[in-house]
Amino acid sequence: MRYVALATDFDGTLAHDGCVDPSTIDALKRLSASGRRLVLVTGRELDDLRGVFDATGLFDLLVVENGAVLHRPSTGETRVLGAAPPRSFVAELERRGVTPLSVGASIVATWHPNEQVVLEVIRELGLELQVIFNKGAVMVLPAGMNKASGMAAALEDLGLSPHNLAAIGDAENDHALLAMAECSAAVANAVPMLKAKADLVMAGDHGAGVMELIERLIDDDLRDVMLRRDERLLLLGTRADGSRVQVSAAGLNILISGTSGSGKSTFATGLLERLMTQHYQCCVIDPEGDYQELGNAILFGSPQNPPEIPAIFTALEQPATSVIVNLLGVKLEDRPAFFAEAIVPPQLVGLLASVVGMVGGSLAPQLVKDARHGTHARP
Repeated sequence: MRYVALATDFDGTLAHDGCVDPSTIDALKRLSASGRRLVLVTGRELDDLRGVFDATGLFDLLVVENGAVLHRPSTGETRVLGAAPPRSFVAELERRGVTPLSVGASIVATWHPNEQVVLEVIRELGLELQVIFNKGAVMVLPAGMNKASGMAAALEDLGLSPHNLAAIGDAENDHALLAMAECSAAVANAVPMLKAKADLVMAGDHGAGVMELIERLIDDDLRDVMLRRDERLLLLGTRADGSRVQVSAAGLNILISGTSGSGKSTFATGLLERLMTQHYQCCVIDPEGDYQELGNAILFGSPQNPPEIPAIFTALEQPATSVIVNLLGVKLEDRPAFFAEAIVPPQLVGLLASVVGMVGGSLAPQLVKDARHGTHARP
């Protein structure tokens, strides 16, 4: 499973005029039953959200106030990620008669056309605040606080990477969230610029679009989706005409072959460095000790000592951590058993034993399946 989590906006995406269709609720339940995690990301304050939506318990986490507050429905725990609004700012908005005016744990919200007054007050008081728009809504937050920053905190709590994430939204304040997700989707009623940048534009609007994305996640984990953004593709090189040769970072295997000294290790090193630069998690099986100093990856094993499998799994629990598994300390005849315990599905152990016997243990470096999530170069 590549996409372990789905993040969805609320107003204009999951909900239409504050209401979520029962069929959309059923789809969320099916996605949760598939083993995936659900995160609701909204500009609403927590009490306001719970006042209009009684199914928040379906979600593992709620990111509210446009990223400034994180709430876990199962325990009731709430964590404020942003600073409280400056009292002088709120008082001046009230003095100038700005209505409606809502003040949360970190957010201050109003509606168009009050943005002009809001900007004037921020400038006059010399405050470091940012204004974020959500169609007609005007939200004021601490600098650097948005849906992406809140989602990053949620992913950390879940032990996942943005590369495990699919996200869907409809409005201007969803740009940051969709930009951080591995696969971004916009519902049919989304603003034009969000559609232009998303990997997927759903045929359905509001909850129907979310349902469409959920069904595709359940059916095939979005395997047929071609990610559009360059930062989600790996550069292998350039052709004679200068055009770029790029491949997806997941969903395929790459065989590197050639004679001794032809540059196999150099090419593999470059590929791995590109993966790690983009914060993908790699597990490299190194039978000959060629990758002992690869980036910031943690090295397990040495010519004198075999790698310890529990320690490898512990390291891989951290999504940003890549590992090198040096097999020089594992006898040739013991390597199939090592693979059987650590990585390879049982049905492939016999095949691996034959391959090891044929090539004398000189296996090409490869990105291997993460035992927990079953992905190549797990994000």
